[in-house]
Amino acid sequence: MKVQAIYNSKILKKGLEFAADNSLLFGATASFVLSAAVRSPMILLTPKTDKENKKYACAKSLASGIINYLTVLGISLPVTKALKKIDKNPYQYLKKETIETLKSGGKSLAKSRRYTFAAQLFKLGLGFALAAPKSVLTCAFIPPIMSKIFPRKEKNSAISFTGSYNDGISNLSKTIGKLIDTPFVQKMADKFHKTNFEHHMMTFTDVAATGTFILQTANSKKIKENRKKPLMYNAALSTGFCIAGSYLLSQFLNKPTEKFIKNFREANKNSPKLEKYLEGIKVAKPTIILGGIYYIAIPLISTFLADRLDNQSKHR
Repeated sequence: MKVQAIYNSKILKKGLEFAADNSLLFGATASFVLSAAVRSPMILLTPKTDKENKKYACAKSLASGIINYLTVLGISLPVTKALKKIDKNPYQYLKKETIETLKSGGKSLAKSRRYTFAAQLFKLGLGFALAAPKSVLTCAFIPPIMSKIFPRKEKNSAISFTGSYNDGISNLSKTIGKLIDTPFVQKMADKFHKTNFEHHMMTFTDVAATGTFILQTANSKKIKENRKKPLMYNAALSTGFCIAGSYLLSQFLNKPTEKFIKNFREANKNSPKLEKYLEGIKVAKPTIILGGIYYIAIPLISTFLADRLDNQSKHR
């Protein structure tokens, strides 16, 4: 009975629906909570590591979590709302041929894995597009956060939207619809809809973000020169270990996940939102795996190794 209760949990269903509808914000929320509550304390507890290096790594973790959440919150919500409009009225925003192609003989567009792929392409693709700007901001926020927490000084900023919001969302829905209508997106959906697309997109985003952060750190005039290499080593090691570990763990969890999906599908076979929940599982799995490894398992290892690599480079 207790196991059955999990599959019918309202909290679980709400979480899965949120993950499906706003995969980017779901990931950003998880990152923000884990970076503040788990990763930063773990970094500070790293043994036999330079205290100042630990402080900079901690500031980088907090800056990344804050910038990621605020940026995604401001930019992903309009895209999510625009896609929901397409979900509700596909014939208003998509060509009839596009709908039939994406349905591929299925009963409805909402249950089509090809359409799900196209929608997630925009949601997770937006994360990839934002990776570089977020990394630039993360690097810029490290000195202010160092000043505030360890302590010193600085200001903050906010994101706001004005104008005819609903009209803007409708126009965005039309733009996204036109892009989904293109043969390129439809061919991608047909070719990759059965792949582990969500995990791959998150990986590409992490690589782009880390590469940009390393370049920004190397060129920063506000971060102390003797603290740059440990920060860059830490970022590269964290991302490398995280990506490798996430794919290994994902493979290991494939069978348990398939069993969970089978039982969840059976317990909710009459739910009109079943396909939405299953889409949420596909998004939540790599998010939780990547988050768990990056924010819990990796901080101690990467901070420790980054400090050792820095010491070795100084003694060459």
